[in-house]
Amino acid sequence: MKILNKKKWLVLPVAFLILGSCTKLDENLNSELTSSQISSGAADPTTLLKGVYTSLRNPFEAPWGVWSLQEVASDEVIIPTRGGDWDDGGDWRAFHLHKWTSFHSRIYSTLKDLTGTTFAATDLLRYNPTTQQAAEARFVRALATFSIIDLFGQVPYREPGENLTLPAKVRTAKEATEFIISELNAIMATLPSATAASSKPYIATKEAAKVLLMKCYLNKGAFTNRAAPTFDAADMAKVITLADEITATGKYALAANYFDNFAPNNEIISTENIFTGHNIGGGEGSGLNAFFYAPSHYNMNPGGWNGFSTLSDFYNKFTATDTRRGMSYPGMTNVGGVKIGFNVGQQYNQNGVALKDRRGNPLAFTPEVNIIEKDVNHLEVAGIRVYKYAIDYAQIGNPNNDWVYFRYADVLMMKAEALMRTTNAPAGLVIVNNIREIRGAAALNSLTPDVMIDELGREFYWESHRRTDLIRFGKWLNAWQEKAASDAKYLLYPIPDNQLNENLKQNPGY
Repeated sequence: MKILNKKKWLVLPVAFLILGSCTKLDENLNSELTSSQISSGAADPTTLLKGVYTSLRNPFEAPWGVWSLQEVASDEVIIPTRGGDWDDGGDWRAFHLHKWTSFHSRIYSTLKDLTGTTFAATDLLRYNPTTQQAAEARFVRALATFSIIDLFGQVPYREPGENLTLPAKVRTAKEATEFIISELNAIMATLPSATAASSKPYIATKEAAKVLLMKCYLNKGAFTNRAAPTFDAADMAKVITLADEITATGKYALAANYFDNFAPNNEIISTENIFTGHNIGGGEGSGLNAFFYAPSHYNMNPGGWNGFSTLSDFYNKFTATDTRRGMSYPGMTNVGGVKIGFNVGQQYNQNGVALKDRRGNPLAFTPEVNIIEKDVNHLEVAGIRVYKYAIDYAQIGNPNNDWVYFRYADVLMMKAEALMRTTNAPAGLVIVNNIREIRGAAALNSLTPDVMIDELGREFYWESHRRTDLIRFGKWLNAWQEKAASDAKYLLYPIPDNQLNENLKQNPGY
């Protein structure tokens, strides 16, 4: 299928940047490393730190890594097989149906890339970085480690300068979570504040570290008991305190236009973004442009790959006035005719002319979608299409949009959830309704776990949140549209078979 070549092309610039940084990012957990793969001799920590940040692109900033494991396997995304297209050996169907195995190529590449990031950050510490450079690297390592805990439940790791001929050691989910908390507290004083004039959202700050700490405390009980998550009152109190500290900086506010957080110039206009991945249009960038091509029909602008869709049950969680559901967006709709957010029904170009599919039928996206589409009249139009990031038509091959890891709405929603879990749901409801008012949605009457998980979906759809949230709310194994109830083993992803060793054992059930 044509898309495969495009995917490989997207990864190549990142691979060359990594090689140029002198740091080995593709760590083999079985320790089959050659001398050419290991940093040696004098190295510039400034260059190495740039490589550490760059290493986040492969696992996070394209739809083939963490995003796939978090979103395609959830109730927010479906990538239907359309005739012979988007089959990819059944990989996409396996995610949505919760039928993956330890041989799944995307599971392997995601773990490989995440451990590559942790290795790169650890390796930098050997080269006499400044205290701030070391703190930034340790933050990035903590961010990647959090995702490894979340997805795989155990974390392989190495110490700086460790003998790489030996298998990596392994931390349990509990040990790794405690490690992250300890690390973030240790580096907090050294990291710059986001209030500094020189601060940029793509550089680790105290506020970014506090968001990650909040996530650790909120998810700690789920990481140690995924089948029946617990929520310690002291941990919830820490979530609330950290949220208040971030708010007290006065740096952040909810964006008047929700989609400004994901615009090509979001580095400048977003009032919410706390930590991002930096993209320079026409220069350095990630695979974010795949989010433009993957949902687009061949006859749209851009001419796309006609794949990624959402499900009608998820779309129906939004009310008609909720601006998060989608709208026309300057520089996008008037240039290519595409709305930001959800696109359903008849599609038009920028001049208002109705588009057609390749058979000459109206290009009208339908809410109805099947995991395997066979009807030739439905193949090209099945599924509502989603554009979370505004299409950067000026630099569509390498867009300016910075990738969003953390934003202020997440801080507020985590605080609201922590309040709900410590018997103060009315205070949490005030926060949620304030967000909903700014998003154009009517106020909710109460805040319960069922209400909260739906609101998390509406606020953070397609932002790599959904699997984590569904597990924390005890809903990950439920049946949903085009998916039957799944076995408890799917609460974790398997360790790829070729990465198992005497320390890194297979997860239960695989």
